[in-house]
Amino acid sequence: MTTRTAEPEQLKDDKTKPAPTGARIASALRFVLSERVALLSVLLVIVVVWFWYLGRNDYLVAPYDADYLASALETMVPLCLLGLAEFIVIVSGRGGIDLSVGSIVSLSGMAFGFMVGQWGWPVLPALALTVLVGGVLGAANGLLIAYLGFPALIATLATYYAYGSLALVSNDRAPISTKPIQDLHSLTRPLDLPAVPDLPAQMLTFLVPCVLVVWLVINRSTYGRKLYAIGTNDVAARFANLNVRQTRFRAYVASGLLSGVVAVVTVAQFASARPDAGSVGNGMALPAITIAVLGGVAITGGLGRVAGVVIAALLIVWLNAGILLAFEGSDGSQFQLLALGAVLVLSALLNAITLRRRGGVR
Repeated sequence: MTTRTAEPEQLKDDKTKPAPTGARIASALRFVLSERVALLSVLLVIVVVWFWYLGRNDYLVAPYDADYLASALETMVPLCLLGLAEFIVIVSGRGGIDLSVGSIVSLSGMAFGFMVGQWGWPVLPALALTVLVGGVLGAANGLLIAYLGFPALIATLATYYAYGSLALVSNDRAPISTKPIQDLHSLTRPLDLPAVPDLPAQMLTFLVPCVLVVWLVINRSTYGRKLYAIGTNDVAARFANLNVRQTRFRAYVASGLLSGVVAVVTVAQFASARPDAGSVGNGMALPAITIAVLGGVAITGGLGRVAGVVIAALLIVWLNAGILLAFEGSDGSQFQLLALGAVLVLSALLNAITLRRRGGVR
């Protein structure tokens, strides 16, 4: 009897023993690799610490400190907003993608320039109408893709060229840099906040409100649930009486609206409405797609998180900021492209591994 009663007690003692250190480490690694937000947070810390160490030891051309990181956030605003735009359309499924976001930024920005810089409109009505212009341009993409059945890649590539051309010819390839437009640069001035480095004003006036709205729509509304449903399996969604076409159409409208917001931000940052603002260099679309995929958005649709996209944008911005300090002259920009390509390959690999192991990305 004594032996039998001791067995359960022994088993109970074994269960209460802490797991071996190796098992805890393996469990933590599995969590980090399967949870994209956690993985990106770890990578972000590694990048910041690594470049900070290089700066402290004079391997960089300037200090990689808190003030520099805060100033670099200026470039995060358009990249993060367009990353969220790509996040929405990619989650909608059926090869969803929007290559025209950069051209929408250019054309909407020129419209904003005409309204404020040449027609003398007040800023707030012009801002609202500029966002609406972006929504209309996005609606044209949604009409082609959701209702006419065009592949998203072909449709948005066509509108990329069309919108970009309209932006260029709208003012004979010339930017609009009148006094009212130049005064808008004050919208992007650094904010003098106590106990923290000076943050660009557009972080609080544009980025934070837009991220909050997107998060609420995606995570707390019926539309967000419908979006994930059609992205996962639009055939099953039709059997569930969901309006697949309308839901996908609205995704491209949302992408256009966010691009319209970016148009206002870029005009204020440049103090000029430039017809090539969204397409100069390598454009805005490819970095935005990279940020969305790095943030854990499955290119097949139906999976992804807003938080992952935001942290991915921050990681890309601070990584690029560190690379610029690692090289003299213009060499850093070339290595930024190399890093962007490597990050895209890494993010696609991580997405494939996660989908294989868990059947989804949290």
